[in-house]
Amino acid sequence: MTKTTRYLLYMLIAIVVGTFLYITYCSECGAVATVTEPTTEKVIIKEPSATSYPFAIDGNGFAYNTNDNYNFNVSSHNILMPLGAELTQGISGLQNHLEINDSNVINITGYYTSEEENNTAFPNLGLARANSIKNDLASKGISTAQINTMGKLMDEMIPKDGTYWGAATFGIVEKSATAEDDLKALYEKINADPLILYFNSAEASISLDATQRQKVADISRYLDKVAGATTNVVGHTDATGQASTNMRLGKERAEFAKSYLMKNGIAADKIIVSSKGQSQPIATNATEEGRVKNRRTVITLN
Repeated sequence: MTKTTRYLLYMLIAIVVGTFLYITYCSECGAVATVTEPTTEKVIIKEPSATSYPFAIDGNGFAYNTNDNYNFNVSSHNILMPLGAELTQGISGLQNHLEINDSNVINITGYYTSEEENNTAFPNLGLARANSIKNDLASKGISTAQINTMGKLMDEMIPKDGTYWGAATFGIVEKSATAEDDLKALYEKINADPLILYFNSAEASISLDATQRQKVADISRYLDKVAGATTNVVGHTDATGQASTNMRLGKERAEFAKSYLMKNGIAADKIIVSSKGQSQPIATNATEEGRVKNRRTVITLN
């Protein structure tokens, strides 16, 4: 073997060995560049489960629990009928208990959410719902004097198919020791600052602000608690037109107010309507501002 041949052989061996070591110990050698397409995962948002509150009472010697309860559509204070059989059975037991234990009262707390519309005469839809339940209990023989109503904001309440299931809770407590004094103070408060509804000329429509809604709630509470109590609804007009026509218009406005109160749960036999027409102005009829004040319906307690 010639010297040149030997030299070429050594070079070939060096190239082979170098290539082997390079491929073996270099992590990126021989790698083929690949492009990975980004994957898109579908995000599924799970709808929250509808809430359901049971008719559950446990206190002062009475206990009853059922998943049945009073149900309401969204933004409505009207009870969905018919009631379930188990709920009806529980109400019957409650009626018997309260009849025997006249020092007990049932507290009803109606629920509502901030997303609902309140088209009632009450300060909030929860109180309006509690008032509807009160009227249903009264129709089943429970005295309204033994029923307290309240409203509670419950934004965690979730409807199912447009319905809130069990939008109220209940509890039995002893009657307040100051109940009689509280009612006397309420009577004086209502008559000292009565509910006054104002009407546009020749029209009869009602739109209440927050203060007026609270007055309706106070009147309703008093009528519930005091046996034989009634409310006076007196219509007044301005002096535009004939006196006889205004007397009739005042009566129509009083009747309209009565109908409005009845729709909001105040019994017809507790509402006495009358008209004073244009005979009792509280401001001058010479200006539009004064006439607006005279076109009113005043609601007080007897």
